[in-house]
Amino acid sequence: AQVIELGDVDLNCPSNCQIHNTHFFGTDRQIIRRGQAFNFYARFHNREWDDSMDQAIFTVETDDPVYMDNQAQREEYVLNEHGILYEGVHKHITSRPWHFGQFEDGILDICLKILDMGASYHHGSDRDHCWRNDPVHVSMVVNHMVRTNGIPENNDYLKGTKPFSWNGSVPILQQWYNGRCRPVRYGYCGSLASVMCTVMRCLGIPSRVITNFCFPCSNENPLGINEIFDCTGKNLCGKDKLWRYHCWNESWMARRDLNQCCGDWQCLDPTPLETAYVFVSILLSGPTWVRSIREGELDLDYDGHHMFSRLNSNYVGWLSQNNAKKTKVFCDTWPCGQHLSTKSVGSEQLEDITGSYKYELGSVKSKEAYYRAYRRIHPGYCNASNCHIDRELSSLKNPFLSDSGINMRLKMTNCPMYGEDVQLHWLLENLRSEPKTLKFNLCAQIITYNGCPMDQFWKDSVSVTLGPREGKKVDLSNALLTTVLFRRQIADRRPTIFYRISGDLILVGSEINIMLNIDS
Repeated sequence: AQVIELGDVDLNCPSNCQIHNTHFFGTDRQIIRRGQAFNFYARFHNREWDDSMDQAIFTVETDDPVYMDNQAQREEYVLNEHGILYEGVHKHITSRPWHFGQFEDGILDICLKILDMGASYHHGSDRDHCWRNDPVHVSMVVNHMVRTNGIPENNDYLKGTKPFSWNGSVPILQQWYNGRCRPVRYGYCGSLASVMCTVMRCLGIPSRVITNFCFPCSNENPLGINEIFDCTGKNLCGKDKLWRYHCWNESWMARRDLNQCCGDWQCLDPTPLETAYVFVSILLSGPTWVRSIREGELDLDYDGHHMFSRLNSNYVGWLSQNNAKKTKVFCDTWPCGQHLSTKSVGSEQLEDITGSYKYELGSVKSKEAYYRAYRRIHPGYCNASNCHIDRELSSLKNPFLSDSGINMRLKMTNCPMYGEDVQLHWLLENLRSEPKTLKFNLCAQIITYNGCPMDQFWKDSVSVTLGPREGKKVDLSNALLTTVLFRRQIADRRPTIFYRISGDLILVGSEINIMLNIDS
């Protein structure tokens, strides 16, 4: 029989790209998605095809580890080029638009360049290319590149673009590519997570940006944060150990390394974070199975200890007295990991996904997950009973603080625009049968989103006398003028007010100190 000779092949690019939803990249080259059928035409120049004696064998892989069966979710997490980042504090969440632009001209080639420059690529291109069908490997390479190669760089911004000036991933990626892959200055957690989301969506991996409010930026003590204040409320640690918010990326994939048959959300954090304990894999990069964080199953790869600890840390405040003695003044056992937020599918509404990471506080499942994680994080307690762990946790409570007999709430009357006054008032109630005289020392300072405080710009003192069982509303007479606080002028944007009452647990008879922090 005469051997059939292949003449030319028509890849049928326009039709295939349309069917595979890759026509956004253009139709001049074949870009198709894994696990979906495509057509091409082969022409033979020496004879016609004969079904009786000719056959063609193709080895195909129809499995798709990043497949989402929900069409609306696929359109949102793969095809949507526009997103929303959430910022602020958990009691006042603000939003800002972000253009991912994964289908913009040249972005696909930039994303492939990122893969080529990944750490594993330098161990041999053939080996790396064989792993590119594994979304776990791809996500680790992308995360490593965004984290360590400054796409964008996370640092001071005196010699670059201010971190909050970016509103899209495309200019950042283009600047990195056109600048011979040098770090782009500068970014913050939101832009880092958004750039990674762009790359992952461009490569066909469903992804979204998550914002968590109240996030520890260091872990010198697993499951615990300690901060020390002086008698005026000043943080003696120099920098808050809690970020007001933190952003990371979630990507959808089936973890073959965990024997998962179906896809699920995996957590990937491209922002470099401080760490000081041993339960850390290389660069704290993930991916971490989100469900394993909720369940406290920290033996699974990768970095479950890191994420669980930061989302479930206890917060303890200490008062440093003149004699250098420290006194525990308050403890919050559930401050971290609040209001985890992302953009809803098909709308611009906020979706709260906290339940994906944490069970409801006080529930049986929440306690079981915490016990399970505690034993993993503290090897000395691997065989300890739940009662033993409870006794250890009881030390977080401060038995030395007596009831002051005063109820006090600090409220902000308005949500000010830039240039408007901040109007604050206190609701005070004397729970005792004798009168009380209270003195409030007040101060305010600007603090950046990542906990860096600036100098105090305002101080005041207020004395209040309460009769027996009396309640009183006290307005702050000297309102804070926010105009002088912000050099940049942004129309119709609200500042974020975060206030800490350092005196709510201090014994009455001493002065009560109020610290106001205003996020820039």
